[in-house]
Amino acid sequence: MAESNSANSHGSILSFAADLPNICSLAGLLCTVLAMYYAILGLFPAAMIGLIWAVFFDWSDGIIARRQQGRNDKQREFGGQLDSLIDIVSFSICPAIILLSYGHFSPWFVPGAFIIVATGVLRLSYFNVFGLVEKSTYMGLALDNNVILLVFVFLFDGVISQTAFSVFLYSLLMVLAAFNVASIKTPKFAGRWYYVLLLYTLVITAIYSRQLLGI
Repeated sequence: MAESNSANSHGSILSFAADLPNICSLAGLLCTVLAMYYAILGLFPAAMIGLIWAVFFDWSDGIIARRQQGRNDKQREFGGQLDSLIDIVSFSICPAIILLSYGHFSPWFVPGAFIIVATGVLRLSYFNVFGLVEKSTYMGLALDNNVILLVFVFLFDGVISQTAFSVFLYSLLMVLAAFNVASIKTPKFAGRWYYVLLLYTLVITAIYSRQLLGI
C-alpha cells in the first residue's frame, strides 16, 4: 500500500515521457537506435546522419528544459537521469558498435569497443557525482565531442583504403577515450554554439544524404 501511494504521488513512469524535454531526449535515442541499426548493416552514411541528430537532440533537451515553465523538482531529476542514460547509449555504445561493424566484428576490435563503453560509463558516473568543475567547464572531454568529430572523420571513408581507415578509426577512438577520462579541463559549448551545431548537423546530413543517393 505504501509503495502504491508513493507511485501515485510521483506519477506513473510513462507520465514522465510526456514531458517535452524528455520527448526530445527520446527522439535523440531513436536517432541513436537507427544509427546502430544502419551501422550493423554497414550503411555508415545513414549511421552518421542518425548519430549527429542524436547530438543535436541531446543539446536541445537541456535548452527546452531550462526555458520550460512549471517543471517540478522530480521532473528535473528524472530528466537528468534519462539524459545521462541516453548519453551512454548514444555516445558510448553506439560508437562502439560502429567500430565493431567497421572492423567486420573481428575479435581484435572488441577491446576497443570495451574501452569506449567503459570510459564513457566512468566519465558519466564522475559527472553525475561531481558535476561541472566550474560554471562552464568539464573535467575531461565531453562524450558528445567524440561523436561530433567521428561524423566528420567518416567523410574520409573511401578516400583511403579500408584497412588504413580502420586503423585510423580505431586509434582515434582510443585517443578520444583517453581524453574522456583525462584530468584536463575542457569547455562546455553553449549559447551561440548551439546554432553552430545546428548548421553543422544540416551540412553533415546533406553530405551523407548525397552519398546515400549516389549524387
